[in-house]
Amino acid sequence: MAFVVPDGIHALPVDASAEERPTAAAEFVRGLYPGGDDALWQSAAPFYELLTETMATAGLAFSAFGLFALDTGGVAHCAFTVAAYASDHTDPDIAAQGILAALSADPMNDARWLDLPCGPAVSRITLRELTLSADITASGEPTKLLTGQIQVHIPFPTGPFTAVFTIDTAAMGYWGEFCDMTTAVLQTVSFADRRSNQAPREPENGEA
Repeated sequence: MAFVVPDGIHALPVDASAEERPTAAAEFVRGLYPGGDDALWQSAAPFYELLTETMATAGLAFSAFGLFALDTGGVAHCAFTVAAYASDHTDPDIAAQGILAALSADPMNDARWLDLPCGPAVSRITLRELTLSADITASGEPTKLLTGQIQVHIPFPTGPFTAVFTIDTAAMGYWGEFCDMTTAVLQTVSFADRRSNQAPREPENGEA
């Protein structure tokens, strides 16, 4: 499977081996904080090395941070992951119908059918309000935080797996922009054809 990601998406090196991970994490922090210095990079690298190991152990095929500079200063941010689970299907339409029925059963989900260039898919949008405890807020008072999640399930065209794209953000002032970004990424998803042994095209710069 291949897909294109926009500039501003910084992918953790989840495919690096245990031996490669320290070097890969060091390179990652330099890309994430290009205006930093050696002190920042060296102090941040062990954290992202551990985070990368955690994400890889969880079975994620792709894990990234999205950081987008704002005209007003500051940054809009999101987390972006891709995983896959065994769905044992042979027909992607039937698989997507089952996913839609399952997700629609929860009233907290806004579940919808999608027709993507790569085939049928199902999106799920959820909004949640979290309470941040007083000891971690700048004001010293409990604070409400609204977060949003976009999750898209895409059955592989010939089975037996389903890919799951997930975007999480607390930058709800830019929710529309993150929805547009997700839509743009989904339009680029392609799969290998196992029956013809045709692989998806190799990703180019800015692709995963």
